[in-house]
Amino acid sequence: MEQTNQGRMILLLIAGIPLTMILAATWLWFFVARGELDIVGALGTANRGELIQPPRQLQDARIRELSGQKFAFSDLEPRWSMVVPGTDGRCDSDCEKSLYETRQIRVAIGRNVNRLRRIYISDTDSENTQFAVTALSDGRAAPNSFTDYLKIEHDSLKVLLLSKEEQRVLFPEQQGDPTTWYLVDPAGWVMMAYDNQVPYKDVIADLKFLLKNSGG
Repeated sequence: MEQTNQGRMILLLIAGIPLTMILAATWLWFFVARGELDIVGALGTANRGELIQPPRQLQDARIRELSGQKFAFSDLEPRWSMVVPGTDGRCDSDCEKSLYETRQIRVAIGRNVNRLRRIYISDTDSENTQFAVTALSDGRAAPNSFTDYLKIEHDSLKVLLLSKEEQRVLFPEQQGDPTTWYLVDPAGWVMMAYDNQVPYKDVIADLKFLLKNSGG
């Protein structure tokens, strides 16, 4: 009986680790939002991106799946997410560059690649999204459909929908600089913004530091 109880306790402890990490991330960013905690300074790093203060919660926006159902970030496996916004019914050169760079950054993370996901949030479903890419990375001609293009070039990308008006609230920095994309923590908080002024290697350095010092 004692061994059975010990076994149950160990299973409960293991199962509680992911939840503990999510709650810890939420607690940390609550104090960051109130200005009571400088997490970047506390961790001893000079981040290269722009720290979002206060952080914004993806769950607060009316994000939808392509099926039209409400998107629940909490249903996803806890991971850090690189989010690229897309507006005006198109994915222009800035949008495509952000998709390409986030893909390459994720690959460059190496053994921690599975701790990162990429999300594209558009105001238009991919079947009706305009894009200007004419060739794939392997030199083949790009398909006419943006949906087909994403399946070929960005097969691990999760595509979601959010109106342009709500994107302005959730991603205001992107309105001023269309090259902006965002880093979201495992609890769904939008915490960092990056643009094309931040060198590729600096973004990787930030991500490696965060992954090393977090449980998500």
